[in-house]
Amino acid sequence: MAQCVRSTLTPSRTPQSLFTRTVSAKNQAFASVSFLRTLPEFKGYPKQCSVVMSCQGNAQRQQQLSLDDLVTSNRKGEVLGTIQDSLSNCLSDTNLLETVPGLKSRIKGKVRDIYDAGDYLVLITTDRLSAFDRNLASIPFKGQVLNETSLWWFNNTQHITPNAIVSSPDRNVVIAKKCSVFPIEFVVRGYVTGSTDTSLWTVYKKGVRNYCGNALSDGLVKNQKLPANILTPTTKAEDHDVPISPTEIVEGGFMTQAEFEEASMKALSLFEFGQRVAKEHGVILVDTKYEFGKSSDGSILLIDEIHTPDSSRYWLAGSYEERFRKGLEPENVDKEFLRLWFKENCNPYEDEVLPAAPAELVTELAWR
Repeated sequence: MAQCVRSTLTPSRTPQSLFTRTVSAKNQAFASVSFLRTLPEFKGYPKQCSVVMSCQGNAQRQQQLSLDDLVTSNRKGEVLGTIQDSLSNCLSDTNLLETVPGLKSRIKGKVRDIYDAGDYLVLITTDRLSAFDRNLASIPFKGQVLNETSLWWFNNTQHITPNAIVSSPDRNVVIAKKCSVFPIEFVVRGYVTGSTDTSLWTVYKKGVRNYCGNALSDGLVKNQKLPANILTPTTKAEDHDVPISPTEIVEGGFMTQAEFEEASMKALSLFEFGQRVAKEHGVILVDTKYEFGKSSDGSILLIDEIHTPDSSRYWLAGSYEERFRKGLEPENVDKEFLRLWFKENCNPYEDEVLPAAPAELVTELAWR
């Protein structure tokens, strides 16, 4: 998809001149989405990005990784200049309706722009950073990292659940089967942590001991591992996600009992598998969210994204235990530190205008 050309995470091979801020179809690589109807079932996914996930052969070395290693890595020096050059040239918006024949409509989500192509959807993962139910900043290469990370996980979790992915014609783009989306986010948590209004630590410290149908014991402290992983669903509301219990989901008509049980089982199994893979690579998958839809044949499919640093919280495993004993925040490779900056410098839920995210924090987040 030439209209989505972006630089890659290997700047030595891709010059800055290839960046484009807004996706358009001026240099059309596909003139019509009619080809989507003849695409074969997609059997393979792009090779995993070397920055996102190390190969299995390096797993033992990765288990000793610390945040200092990330800060002093030669890889950071290689990439940092390109990140800084890209701060004002992110993929923040797209507009394909007037230039790509066959697209029927666009839905602008928090991070993804979704185009209706009849039996299929064209999903473009932008560089927009969303938290507190609003857009906070644009992060260079974020869309590429999210898209390629999801593709790796989609490919490697097909033994747990089928997914809606058909193909990936660009680093920021996937073509997916159209399905009826359940208006529920399946949030799975393994630790008591978080800073948003719906996070487990936020509600727990307010005295809540039954959250989304889960009984929580007294005496838990921030960042503590839970006795078992729990599911804390939320509704996919337009302006703010709202926690909801399994009973409320069924009684409210969001899903049938059978649909909820199947999706819940899939979500917990995906999370357990994700935690195992993350541990092999020296990180902790702390919590994440999954979304599901029903295909035309009635099967429940995994959609949207999976185990990305945008939808998930990741901590470095090597330093977690010691930092937890000392009451220190875990070393993380997700967007939590930028969320905390906004909470310390404004009211991200109520302030009409938010301060601009500092360039050095945006750069650091792009690197992580």
